[in-house]
This record gives sequence, structure tokens and C-alpha cells, in this order.
Amino acid sequence: MQKLLVSTVLLAAAGLAQSPVAGVLAIRGAHLHPASGPSLPNGNIVLRNGLIESIGPNVPIPPEAFVVDGAGLQVYPGLIDALSTWGLPAAPARPTAAPAPGPSPATPAVLERPIQTLDEGGPEERPSNNSWVRAADLLDPRLATLAAARNAGYTTAISFPGANVFSGQGSAYNVAGTRSRQMVIEEGVGQMITFPVRGFGGGFPGSLMGIISYIRQIFSDAAHYRSSQALYAKDPRGLPRPPYDRALDGVIASPRLLLPAGRLAEIDRMIRFGQELQQPLVLYGGAESFRGAALLAAAKVPMLVNLRWPEAERDADPFVKDSLRVLETRDLAPTGPAVLAKAGVKFAFYSGGVERPADLRKAVKKAVDAGLSKEDALKALTLYPAQIFGLDNRLGSLEPGKIANLTVIEGDLFDDRAKLKFTIIDGVKYEPAPETAPETNR
Repeated sequence: MQKLLVSTVLLAAAGLAQSPVAGVLAIRGAHLHPASGPSLPNGNIVLRNGLIESIGPNVPIPPEAFVVDGAGLQVYPGLIDALSTWGLPAAPARPTAAPAPGPSPATPAVLERPIQTLDEGGPEERPSNNSWVRAADLLDPRLATLAAARNAGYTTAISFPGANVFSGQGSAYNVAGTRSRQMVIEEGVGQMITFPVRGFGGGFPGSLMGIISYIRQIFSDAAHYRSSQALYAKDPRGLPRPPYDRALDGVIASPRLLLPAGRLAEIDRMIRFGQELQQPLVLYGGAESFRGAALLAAAKVPMLVNLRWPEAERDADPFVKDSLRVLETRDLAPTGPAVLAKAGVKFAFYSGGVERPADLRKAVKKAVDAGLSKEDALKALTLYPAQIFGLDNRLGSLEPGKIANLTVIEGDLFDDRAKLKFTIIDGVKYEPAPETAPETNR
């Protein structure tokens, strides 16, 4: 058994993704950070068949286990990117006469391109709607973005497939495996909404008001569609058959709604809009979280915080001066997570427009340096995204029975000098491989 696990480790170190294997692996005498409770300065953790079997200061190590000496190592739950595109192929451009939309303050640039799908009708049917498309069905295990994510200490991505108004259903999956079906943890975690405003001439919905009206109409149609289906299923005799509508099916199947909100006005508007739609709500963006924490706390709405902190445009006109509010937001955005934590708002970090996964921990450190505790920073990378997306019974903390996803660091996770030793994904150990230039999904 030990020879089998050693072979698996060597192949993983060579950069080859491995399927989960049956076996027992233990880390002995490491500093364990469960995220769901206090840290254990000198503990053991035992993994069996891809799951955490036991954890504690005096946990016995089975004689058949492949043992890793944990002296000097910090063991964390596997890091989670709460809004990602890792492992998804570049989306083909959608034919349109209108100018390509620019990224909104909340939306990563890589999420700003729609995906092409076949449609039996014209754009008047359900324009800018891919609600039925699932990220899990687009996942490509061969893409280098997955290896780059592992090299940065990440084990799980929560990804969404496109950037139409209804961009599609997000999926949670591990960032290692030879086949996508082995990697997927949950195929449908929510429906992501974007606001790709194109200005005049782009067709409906071509303005913010138009998009909000369109979303409102889709949810009204979905409610009628659902009641029609229920009535027909109860007794179809004498009733016209409800037409099949995959766009509405996708909306109905989504357990939560993600809405973009970077600025304070957007946070207020999207909270109210989500309440009107009567949908479980998650906001993403959060550049002005330091201004909107009280609103989020009162509404009990979680926030996904973009780790691409606001900064001046490289090619900005030097004769155009930014407003005081813009300058203040650039300066105070990294303080937002600390303000959210103090207000009791659940929040998680996502990669946003940060192109290199290796830069993500540096971005998190900016929030730590701005007042966020290391305990809350760890939770925002592990436990909180799992809780926000309803995955905390499987992911996010080091507890018996959960998926064996671990990030093992030499040094402190939020120290610039910290070095990733290896990750464990589905019980398989992956040592960081030489990083190749990852696909940018652009």
C-alpha cells in the first residue's frame, strides 16, 4: 500500500493529475488549523479513501498509513476560490454589432465574455440567457489554470460559465483529477447575474434599467412556468401542455442568486432587488464593503470580495483627476473585509481579475495588514465560501468525514516568506510543479 501511495506522489510531483486512490495517509506532529475551531499546535491528521478519518493531538496513526512528518508544517483546510474560472475553456465571442462590453467594477474581466449556445428561436426568445448551462459540463481537467491553482495552495474552485445577464449555473469542483466527473463536488450552486451594459444601439436589454426589468420579468415568467407545470403534473387532462423552456428551468433549478455590487449604491440596490425577487442572495464585488457593511449585516446577505483591489488605470488620462471618493475607495477597499468581520457579515474571497493564482495570497495579506484577523482571513478562504454555497458538510474545515482537501505550508499562510509544501486533494498529495504560463480564459 505504501508503494502505491509513493508512486502516486511521484507522479503528482511531475505535474500529472491523479485520480483519487484508496489508501491511508497521515500527517504527524504538525500545527493544524481546522478553521471550525481552535488550532492544534501539535496534532495528527489521518486521511483514508479520500476523506478525513480523524484529527487531534493524540490521534493514533494506523500501521498501514503512509506517514508524512509534519514538524515545522502548518496544515490548513484546502483553499477555495469563491468565484473562479479555473479549469473552464476560453469562451467564443458572441457575434454582435454592438461594441464589446467593458468589465463592471464587480465582475472579473474573464467573466465578461458570453458563451455560445444553440437557440431554436431568435434573440427575442430569452436574450442574454444561458441559465441552464453548468460550469461542471465545461470543465477541462487538462487546462494549466488548474495546476497554477494547486501551485498557489488552492484545492477547490467555485466557477460560473459565462457572462450573459443570466450567465449560467455555477459548479464546485476540485482542481485536480483526470476526468471532470471525478472532480465535481456540486454541479449547481447558484445562478450568476452580470450587468453587461452596452449603451444605446446594443439591443434589449441594453441599459441598467433594461437589465433589471428583464431579470424581474424572467423571475415572473419562472413563477408562472413552475405553477403551470405543477398544475399540469397534477392532472393533465383538459389542459394545454406547458411549453418546455430551458432558460426558465435553469433559473428554477438554481439554489441561490449572485448579484454584482461594488459600490455602496449597488450594495443597497441589489439587496433590495434580491428581496423583491425572494431569492436566497449572495452579492459579489465588494469594493466599497467598508461603506456597506451595515446594510449587509441588517439584511443578512453574504458578500464575495474581489481580491483585485481597485487601482488606477495604467493608461488613464493624466489630465483627468479622479474624484475624492474614487481615491478613498482605492485606499480603503482592503479594509472592507475587517469591517465586514466586525459587523458580523459572512464573506469570502475570490480571484476576480487577479491573473496569477500565486498573487492571491499577497492580495489577502493586504486585507490582513489593513486589520483583518488571520483567523477571519483563513475562514474567508475556506469555511465561509463552503457555508455560503451550502458545501460546509463536505468542505471548508478539517473535520472527520469531510473531503480530504488540505493546504500544507512551511511558515505562516499569510507571511510573504511562506512556502507551499504540498496540497492534498481527495486524499492525493500534490507537490508544487514548475509553473507554466496558464491559460487566461481570454
